[in-house]
Amino acid sequence: MKVRVPRIAPSEITPQEVYFSRRTLLAGALAAGASTLLRAAEAPPPQGAPLKYSNNPQYSVKEAPNKLEDIAGYNNFYEFGTDKDAPSRYAGSLRTRPWSVSVYGEAEVHGTFDLEDLLKGQALEERIYRFRCVEAWSLVVPWVGFPLSNLLARFKPTSRAKYVEFTTLYDPKQMPGQRVPVLTWPYVEGLRIDEAMHPLTLMVVGLYGRVLPNQDGAPLRLIVPWKYGFKSIKSIVKIGFTAQQPRTTWAGAASNEYGFYANVNPQVDHPRWSQASERRIGAPFLAARRPTLPFNGYANEVASLYQGMDLRRNF
Repeated sequence: MKVRVPRIAPSEITPQEVYFSRRTLLAGALAAGASTLLRAAEAPPPQGAPLKYSNNPQYSVKEAPNKLEDIAGYNNFYEFGTDKDAPSRYAGSLRTRPWSVSVYGEAEVHGTFDLEDLLKGQALEERIYRFRCVEAWSLVVPWVGFPLSNLLARFKPTSRAKYVEFTTLYDPKQMPGQRVPVLTWPYVEGLRIDEAMHPLTLMVVGLYGRVLPNQDGAPLRLIVPWKYGFKSIKSIVKIGFTAQQPRTTWAGAASNEYGFYANVNPQVDHPRWSQASERRIGAPFLAARRPTLPFNGYANEVASLYQGMDLRRNF
């Protein structure tokens, strides 16, 4: 399936160095009219090394990306704390080298692989994707990575592989948020095999042309742009091929709020707030909210994956 998405002009992309600055953010009502003052980190993180990559206009949206100063200190990464600015403040404790990923399950190739081995031969590309969080905020980011399908094919999944399971690093010494049982650790996410092999599903190693910052899921994270952000698991250390649907972290913690599929759907509200509209991070607090797009605007590319499914029940 050939996807044609208009390219955003390079001149409209915020310079990469702006990403590593900090500013105080005001975030509006995230649930039931609540509002929280979100504090960005005072000191900028060290800049990652520049990456060699090509631009991929075929998969890039024609939307102005967020100013990087608006999103640098605003992350969901509970392994470092539940506040939005906690990852940018505490993720410096994460050691991303050496790093390895274990592969298991319904595949011909198993084992533990060094990150450098996994990245060898992968042609990195920049794709500008929309990103939608379940709390009804959104952003647009130039991610640098490679199709997940390229990596999974290396392990030769068998016909019994119906799902792919991903696991985040578990190390409370490096990840202080894991010392608190706000979730069942380690964090686990999963995709159906056809979702994982879809050309839009990206294994990410960078942002704005540089190595991925720790607070954004270094050194290896997933981006599935038509799903809510919690599906885009960070700091991956395990990849498994399974015959049964994985028990994922958020679906296990609150199954009435966070379904396995987690496709962006304006018609399926969260129990505590509407998903019909969203607020773009960095926009003025009183700016008009924008309508939420089905599948986050990627319906033409991915709706066929769910043909015949009840997307209210399979949320």
